[in-house]
Amino acid sequence: MEITAAQREVRTVFLGGFAGQLVSSGVWFLSAATATWYSPNAAIWVLFLAGIFIFPLTQLLLRLMGRPNSLPKGHPMNALAMQIAFTLPLNFPLIIAATLHNRFWFYPAFMIALGAHYLPFTFLYGMWQFIPLTAVLIVSGVLIGMYIPTIFSLGAWFTAAVLLVFALIGRNAARS
Repeated sequence: MEITAAQREVRTVFLGGFAGQLVSSGVWFLSAATATWYSPNAAIWVLFLAGIFIFPLTQLLLRLMGRPNSLPKGHPMNALAMQIAFTLPLNFPLIIAATLHNRFWFYPAFMIALGAHYLPFTFLYGMWQFIPLTAVLIVSGVLIGMYIPTIFSLGAWFTAAVLLVFALIGRNAARS
């Protein structure tokens, strides 16, 4: 199978990242709401614990939409997708270290790690749209962390909204 055909199949099965980003957006909205109306510590746990279920919830959403929920066995992009999936959890020690240094850096640090996590999606899906998503998350994480760090939930609300917008962009790109 050629790379472009494999990428097209990834785009088709996962709707250009729509389902995963929609679920991720929901998790970030839940964490943002928890930070705003309950407590920052609880919000941190919500993002970490609910984040564990993003992939299974994405598969469930795809199934509910009547779509296949995974690539076929032996697909040439399966190994890359698995490697990409582990890039974010491997950054948790860095996020934790930033948070221990300054609790208000939790969301900005997570935004930077999430942005870096999305960069290889550009190749996996064969979609340039993941480059601006990466840039928006990383630059915003840096700017919020440096210049607006005292509004704890700001990064969470912003990330949730960005993921929702890019879910729709990805779906439209995959359809065309």
